[in-house]
Amino acid sequence: MNTRVREVKGRELKDENQEMSGSSMLIQALARENVDTIFGYPGGAILPTYDEIYRTGIRHILSRHEQGAIHAAEGYARVSGKPGVCVVTSGPGATNVVTGIADAMIDSLPLVVVTGQVATSVIGTDAFQEADILGITMPITKHNFQARTVEDLPRIIREAFHIATTGRPGPVVIDLPKDVSIASGMFHYDDEPNLPGYQPTYTPNKLQIRKLADAVTKAKRPVILSGAGILHAGASPELLEFVEQQQIPVASTLLGLGGFPGTHELALGMAGMHGTYAANMALHEADLLINIGARFDDRVTGNLEHFAPQATVAHIDVDPAEIGKIIETHIPVVGDAKEALRLLNEVNPKPGESVRWKMKVDEWQQEFPLWYKEGSEYIKPQKLTELVYEKTNGEAIITTDVGQHQMWAAQYYKFDHPNAWVTSGGLGTMGFGFPAAIGAQFAEPDRQVVAILGDAGFQMTMQELSILQELNLPVKVLLVNNASLGMVRQWQQLFYEERYSNSLFPIQPDFVKMAEAYDIKGYKITDENEVAGVLEEAFNYNGPVLIDCRVHEEENVYPMIAPGQGHHQMEGVKP
Repeated sequence: MNTRVREVKGRELKDENQEMSGSSMLIQALARENVDTIFGYPGGAILPTYDEIYRTGIRHILSRHEQGAIHAAEGYARVSGKPGVCVVTSGPGATNVVTGIADAMIDSLPLVVVTGQVATSVIGTDAFQEADILGITMPITKHNFQARTVEDLPRIIREAFHIATTGRPGPVVIDLPKDVSIASGMFHYDDEPNLPGYQPTYTPNKLQIRKLADAVTKAKRPVILSGAGILHAGASPELLEFVEQQQIPVASTLLGLGGFPGTHELALGMAGMHGTYAANMALHEADLLINIGARFDDRVTGNLEHFAPQATVAHIDVDPAEIGKIIETHIPVVGDAKEALRLLNEVNPKPGESVRWKMKVDEWQQEFPLWYKEGSEYIKPQKLTELVYEKTNGEAIITTDVGQHQMWAAQYYKFDHPNAWVTSGGLGTMGFGFPAAIGAQFAEPDRQVVAILGDAGFQMTMQELSILQELNLPVKVLLVNNASLGMVRQWQQLFYEERYSNSLFPIQPDFVKMAEAYDIKGYKITDENEVAGVLEEAFNYNGPVLIDCRVHEEENVYPMIAPGQGHHQMEGVKP
């Protein structure tokens, strides 16, 4: 990755118990937290901090809109496992990152977001560029702080990183008034956070582990639902060991993809609204459902009256609030997924008599695979995704926006490795995928990063092409261009009698010319016979590329669980 930003590898740390400004304290604290990259956008209230960034040379990525900065920080966090750091100014700078904060909260991504604020003397007076960011973000953060004195700032930063990265990860906001960032105080950063009311449980109750082990031995139709908690805990090796010990099929949530190898013989693929028939039927007919690190999202469960009706439900989660919140749980296991699986593997329960069950699951996979009709004059988006998988050898980091292209990527790109799938799950944020790809590229500079995007979502944050141009980031942008809000159009077709209200885009920009305006290589593909060659050329090019791929405009995502239906009532299972 070629960049023209200043990288300081070994920034000089100032001694503890030294007097310095609040802004200097912030940068010194970030260095002690091993932060190597900040994503942000300057403005009046945060200028003292940006002056410190200039003087110290910490790597800062200037987005062209604050939404781009927060989504890039999310992509960085999702791929690296480290907290993403975003710095913006007060008022509109702070409110422009609210969507990204909410996105990170529901998808459990560790972020530390520093927002500038007006001086403490004028807070509450509707001063220029003042916004009550504490009030705005209270429901969508794991915690938020406002530094009212410079003496409090080191403790606040220490606690913010601790809270963001422990237990169930999430975003933390530090609101930094301008006068506090200018004021001087003594810097001390060695104390461990003292938070008596915040003590996440990592080690599960061994009695509950024993109960789960006994349930595994008794089960004849067990299935595992693997969620993002596997990835956050770094528990993929332990999950693989447990699955191969017990020979239990694994269905993944959208955000859990990659936690268990997608090409493994016991992998059923994604479960839920657009999941595979085998994954959904396994959930429906299971007599033991082991949920590891998933929150029973409505897109996974379908109609709750029909969800896993025959199953004893075990739920392993580091967040006790999720256990029993949606689905009645018979075996609750509060704790870290890695530790819970380690203990289960130590117990090594005798596998249940599930040979016939595995044969049944294999039959579902063979008889009802994912499908699409080939031979059209149009480019098929499913085939496009398969070719991306082939040309990247399944080794790329894939980011997406939200919609049809997201579902096709989840269905047809087989993720064998953790932390290679970056998408917006719970909030479903359009405009997420492209800046998230930028953050992912900084997290893994030597990996191939492919942003698979819809034409609509891309237009929400496409100004971040300027970062690709400035830094020569080799992100490959693949537009799955169906000239519409694809998933909205699909729902209007199926449930609103084809009344396409404001979901079609008959007029679009010339995306290739736009790429060229940013000095980025661009391609436009309209013929399926061109796809393989263009992808190969693009992926071999050491620089950014944008590919405008015109796909069939009326292609729908199948299979599908319609609203109000259960897993056993899927539509579009066969051609």
